[in-house]
Amino acid sequence: MSTSAQTIAETLADHFQAFRTADLTAPTRSAVKRLLLDYLGVAVGGSQTGSGRVAREFAAVVGGAPDCALVGDGRRVPAVHAAFANAISSHSVELDDIDVLALFHFSPPVYSAALAVAEAVGASGEELLRALAAGCEMMERTSRGANSSLRNRGYHTTPTCGVFGATVAAGMLLKLDREQMVSALGLAGAQSSGLMEMYGPSMQKRFNPGPAARNGVTAAMMAQLGFTGAATIFDGERGFLKAFTDEAHPERMLADLDRPFQLEIEFKPYSCARPIHNAIDCALTIRHEHKPDLARVKDIRMARHPDWAHYHLNADPQTYHEAQVSLPYSVAVALTDGQALFDQYNNQRLGEPLLQRLSHLVRMNVDATLPRGVSCRMTMVMDDGREHVAQVDYPKGSIQNPMSDAELRTKFDSLAVPVLGAERAARLAQLAGGVERCARVSELMAETVPA
Repeated sequence: MSTSAQTIAETLADHFQAFRTADLTAPTRSAVKRLLLDYLGVAVGGSQTGSGRVAREFAAVVGGAPDCALVGDGRRVPAVHAAFANAISSHSVELDDIDVLALFHFSPPVYSAALAVAEAVGASGEELLRALAAGCEMMERTSRGANSSLRNRGYHTTPTCGVFGATVAAGMLLKLDREQMVSALGLAGAQSSGLMEMYGPSMQKRFNPGPAARNGVTAAMMAQLGFTGAATIFDGERGFLKAFTDEAHPERMLADLDRPFQLEIEFKPYSCARPIHNAIDCALTIRHEHKPDLARVKDIRMARHPDWAHYHLNADPQTYHEAQVSLPYSVAVALTDGQALFDQYNNQRLGEPLLQRLSHLVRMNVDATLPRGVSCRMTMVMDDGREHVAQVDYPKGSIQNPMSDAELRTKFDSLAVPVLGAERAARLAQLAGGVERCARVSELMAETVPA
């Protein structure tokens, strides 16, 4: 625990120096392993998208020592480049995990950095598991100290907080001592970045976790080599909390350090921004329960909580990047297809007359009485005056409405099998499920590239 003489970085460095895999609760251990399977499937699938291909090509062109696997690619690159490219791949299909507080994504920065370093140093699966849990805890603690002010100021939580998680995960695999870990956190803060100005037709959103993963590896490696960083990076007068927030909660970063950390990770069943999932579940509920004739839909009213009511409003997306952050399009495709996977978000679908008609029928209104920030209540009005209503407060994949292991495996297979083939995908899933038994993480990563 901290003393009045210690900074936040020093106190957290002490905490992670004492961190042991045996200290993980069974739910947290399970969550970390479930997330590993989910990450690998999402990264493999994302590696074949336009943004994933560019990221892989960049890493290969920059080149260097062939230490680490590029997911979905036969080429090998240094750890910093693998972390960068794999993080972008894993964020390229909008199917990566989320946390409960800020709806950020643990796995692109933390898992990408940890897997790259683990492979480079010959770490075991048990060592990887410990680093992943610690990195996720660090990222969550940073977010608790900074949000929701950080997000409200226009910073993207995934990279700004994720760089600290990536640094701790990498640092543990590099076996940094206490002073080196303090320095690494300081160097991570010097590289923290990422803006919410990322929506639109471009690949901008996919880019953000790439630098966070790479910078976390860089911070840990530089600290290992003797480069020192500021111990006051979080609580200093010009530190992270002052620079990135209007209202910080430093005490939340250090809360309950003497207790096992309960890691809560939610999973995405739909290939779009998480706050849209409640609306999709509303649409799927109405589709299942009422089987409406979509040609006779007159109006679709969507009540949203004030926290998210003014986001995701574009009813006329021009690219799949825009469609994945469009609530109207997502509702329309859920009503027509009964699902909202990556295949539903492609440029060829965007001009379909029925999807366009339904998208433009969706009207938003603000309802502060809804219980949660992501809550939605959808009212579908038919041309004969009938109304179909559904409200969703906890979307599929949330802690309260979880995806089963079988559902996660189906999701993994849908993403990994088309790239790797059924046999290799099955081996990858098996290794991920028993990762603590892997003598070397390289065994796992070898299965992430096509045969």
